[in-house]
Amino acid sequence: MHHSIEVADLHYTYSDGQRALNGATLCVAPGEKVALVGPNGAGKSTLILHLNGILSVQRGSVCVCGVALHGCSKRDLARVRAEVGLVFQHPDDQLFSPTVFEDVAFGPRYQGLPEAEVQRRVSKALADVHMSGFATRPPHHLSAGQKKRIAIATVLSMQPEVLVLDEPTAGLDPRGRRELITLLRELPQTMLVSTHDLRMVQELFPRTIIMDAGRVVADGATAELLADEALLNAHGLELP
Repeated sequence: MHHSIEVADLHYTYSDGQRALNGATLCVAPGEKVALVGPNGAGKSTLILHLNGILSVQRGSVCVCGVALHGCSKRDLARVRAEVGLVFQHPDDQLFSPTVFEDVAFGPRYQGLPEAEVQRRVSKALADVHMSGFATRPPHHLSAGQKKRIAIATVLSMQPEVLVLDEPTAGLDPRGRRELITLLRELPQTMLVSTHDLRMVQELFPRTIIMDAGRVVADGATAELLADEALLNAHGLELP
């Protein structure tokens, strides 16, 4: 059985010379829910953008759902992008249509699925994020928490194997945050979640990966890592 995510010795330098990844290595097994934490500038977002081919592999390897991304065909890249649902920190980066339905239907329609299947997938995705009944609403009229859930629905409609989320609780009020944590607990997909919300990590993720300076510096049971005050302090993290 393949890992859902395999990253080995991944290096990445931006065109301005900023080195963002410096040998990052990690694996996530099917069904795992894993937190990715670290200070700003640790390389978390750059790593995430490699997982569905938004950034190309410069050195090292990335294999997602059994597909190696370096030098892969357009067909394999399209398959990876369907299998890896990437949810950005700001929902407005993903919501651009006049209605919720159109946003959630965009991916399946782009795949060329029959309209009946598109309708079925949209209905299921909205039900999965507890947003049934919102299909005709304009996304820009929704609350931050509702927008976040619709953004998740836009990737669930593609029936991904893996969900990758960047700062999912950022900008949410306590109720929105609680609803989102409940939702993430319910979803069955393999999950890699980049976050500064260590209370959510403590509550939701059995395993945590700590990144700093472009590499993985710790990887293990969440309870053990978050109990290690010296480790957290060394990498710019605070105890929840």
